[in-house]
Amino acid sequence: MRQLRRWTIALAAALLSPGLAAAQGQVAQGHAAKPERAVVAQAPAPAGKGDAKGDAKPAAQPAAPAEAPKEAPKEAPKPPPQTPISEQIKQIRAQLDAEKADLDQREQALTHRELNKDDLALLREGIPPVADRLRQVVDHLGPRLDAAKERLNQLGPKPKEPEGADVAQERAQREAGVAEIDDTLRLARSLLVQSEQITDQISNRRRAAFTRALFERTDGLVSPNLWMRATNDLSRDLRALKSSLDDSVTQVQRRGTALNLFLLALAIGVSVALYVGRRHIAPRIGHRSSKTAQPSRYVRVMAAWRVFLVGAVPAVLGSFLVGYALDVTELLPVRLLPAAHRIVASLAFVAVVEAMADALLSPDRPAWRLVAMTDATAERLNRLVIAIASVIAVGRTIEGLNEGISLSLPVTIVTKGVFAAVVAVVLAEGLRRFAARAETDEACLGPYIAAESHTGIGGPLRILGWIVVAAIGVSALVGYIALSSFLIDQLMWTAIAAAILYLAISSVDAVVSSALQDDSRIATALQANTGLRKRSLNQIAVLISGFVRVLLLTAAGVLLLASWGVDSTDIFAWAQAAFFGFTVGGVTISLSTIAIAIGLFTLGLVITKAVQRWLENTYLPATDLDPGLRNSISTVSGYVGFLLTIALAFSYLGLSLEKLTIVAGALSVGIGFGLQSIVNNFVSGLLLLWERPIRVGDLVVIGDNEGYVRRISVRSTEIQTFDRSAVIVPNSNLISGVVKNRVRGDRTGRVTITVSVLRNQDPVHAAELIAGCAKAHPEVLKEPPPRVVFRKIGDPFLEFELIAMITDVGSQAKVQSDLNFAVFKTLSDEGLIPNLGPGASIVTVQGLDAMQDAMGQIARMASPAALRPEARNEARPEPEAERRRTPETVP
Repeated sequence: MRQLRRWTIALAAALLSPGLAAAQGQVAQGHAAKPERAVVAQAPAPAGKGDAKGDAKPAAQPAAPAEAPKEAPKEAPKPPPQTPISEQIKQIRAQLDAEKADLDQREQALTHRELNKDDLALLREGIPPVADRLRQVVDHLGPRLDAAKERLNQLGPKPKEPEGADVAQERAQREAGVAEIDDTLRLARSLLVQSEQITDQISNRRRAAFTRALFERTDGLVSPNLWMRATNDLSRDLRALKSSLDDSVTQVQRRGTALNLFLLALAIGVSVALYVGRRHIAPRIGHRSSKTAQPSRYVRVMAAWRVFLVGAVPAVLGSFLVGYALDVTELLPVRLLPAAHRIVASLAFVAVVEAMADALLSPDRPAWRLVAMTDATAERLNRLVIAIASVIAVGRTIEGLNEGISLSLPVTIVTKGVFAAVVAVVLAEGLRRFAARAETDEACLGPYIAAESHTGIGGPLRILGWIVVAAIGVSALVGYIALSSFLIDQLMWTAIAAAILYLAISSVDAVVSSALQDDSRIATALQANTGLRKRSLNQIAVLISGFVRVLLLTAAGVLLLASWGVDSTDIFAWAQAAFFGFTVGGVTISLSTIAIAIGLFTLGLVITKAVQRWLENTYLPATDLDPGLRNSISTVSGYVGFLLTIALAFSYLGLSLEKLTIVAGALSVGIGFGLQSIVNNFVSGLLLLWERPIRVGDLVVIGDNEGYVRRISVRSTEIQTFDRSAVIVPNSNLISGVVKNRVRGDRTGRVTITVSVLRNQDPVHAAELIAGCAKAHPEVLKEPPPRVVFRKIGDPFLEFELIAMITDVGSQAKVQSDLNFAVFKTLSDEGLIPNLGPGASIVTVQGLDAMQDAMGQIARMASPAALRPEARNEARPEPEAERRRTPETVP
């Protein structure tokens, strides 16, 4: 057949060669692909009919190209032929056609209403790979389309007048390239949307089926009809039970060889040994001694893990051995194997719950308890958890037997309902025991004091527990048996997940804390090798612990959502959509893009800081620039690097300058209302760095503060005073206020000293001595020379002022002190300043004559003789005589 097909194709090509030649002459009037398709479509007709008319048409068509050259000069220039589709685009089109066929087939299958959850899961499994391949195609063609459009834009808009043949050919080729890439990209995007829609349809149907099954109502436990139907079917169920027992006996007789019986007995014996031995081995391996008073959290967590693993692993292993032995030996009928597996699994479940409760609560050893609660609360909670686990295990075992024996539906409903009611009763009894009880009665009259509660279980947890009890009990009574069983499963699953999550979080905190936060070997090694401080290691430990907590909480949330009917593929699809991008209101938000942009921003800041540090510590100190200019260059380089980093991060996010106009408008409004001072200080800081009226290292006076400029930042300037205090001054105050810069032009300063000399000394000689002291100091400038100013001729002293210029204003206090010492010594040696002797016993105070007269008058008026007017006149002394009185004569 293949050879016959090849010969047929070759014969058709030979017959159609004249027609193909004629078609090539017409390519200049249109697209090349369309005439070829037309010829290929029309060619089979003459070959199939074989008449003369069909053969005459291909022979008559070659005459047209012969006449074309005569009319060619009169016609307008024809556009050049378009380039064919590239091979890569053809391959992508073929791939898209295959993906479209697959999606259409799945969408067609969704039209059937009889699909169960397994069929829906099978339809869903193949969609994520298809969507991933479509995303790869879109990601691959997007940049190619942008590049093709950019090359086309370089030719400019198409002119109205005819353009050159080369330009027209180039334009046609580029337009064809843009068109084929654009069409392929649109097809890929439409298929991607189709895959997402199919996924949503499958998820909606699965959720709808789950909801219908969950809220399906049957006869409740209070319905007499249910019990009547169960009674009527009792005889049938007994026959089914007897048939199952007979089948089991027959299967044992048929498969009960010595080897099979030995294997089953060995598995059961090992399982019993593991179950019994774990109770004696767990306390020894756990190392939870009652003599230890206060073990560390790390020791308690490790002991809890040992207790849990030693209590759970042997039980799980024993149940697995028994179940595996039953599968291998085939001693039970196939329909009873699930019931047997459920029995051994229920035993393992009870053992795991018991081990977890013992590990966390530690009822008999309070010092090793991980959860903070009283001994009574731990004991009650331990008993409640084990009781509920036992009831659930028995109920699941009975359900497995019902399914294996194939009991009637009413009996199955009664079994599940009674099981749900028993769980509700046990849980209610446990919550009742946790109720607050008064441990002591009031001993005296007085205001009522509420009884203390030592249960350790919070009120919200008890309220939630009572709500679950009511929901399970009411659902079982009114007929929502599936809902009650689902609530029991969620209660069990949530409790186990919460316990494992708490143990895992405690383990992470304990391990990280013992490794990094304490004086451990790891922390000491990190401090010695990396130079990190202990506080930095503590911060790293907190960050690691928080990150692991987020991961654990996410994993627990995924597990809990899976139990509520949410498929794991849906969760991973949501996570993938959130990470790689989702659209909200026409805006695509991608966590991966945001994370990479933050990484680029962080990397840019690190590089900027590194360059800035290199300039400050390596390059700029090797130049002849002053410290202020070096600080300005370093600060400006930091600003430039920060702006470039922001631009890089925004460009990666796809935010162009046009898209930032809204943000700029919002910032302008914010600046107008509340950011005026910040922008003012920022602009003032830029002006300080550009004009440099104040530089780092300058000695400035601002108000009552004087000190050195240590740092000029974006918002403020730091000034260090002489008492080592830091004064933060806003940059706007430095620009708009009055600032005294002592070293603006140079660092020379002036020192002034006031000197008093006795009046009976030669002032010229005194001035020469004072000036000589200044000239002898090494830090006093020679030019201009120090000079002495004769300020005042006083009553006992002559006052001089020494003015000297020094090399550095920073040493002003030191030079002034040195000159004071030198001048005092020189003048004392020359006798210009007398040495002060011991203090005199009589001190003469001048200028108190008026006060002395007033005090005398007051004393005379207070005497009895002064009360008579005549005595007052007779006793009044003359003022001159009163001035000559001594203090002893004053009455």
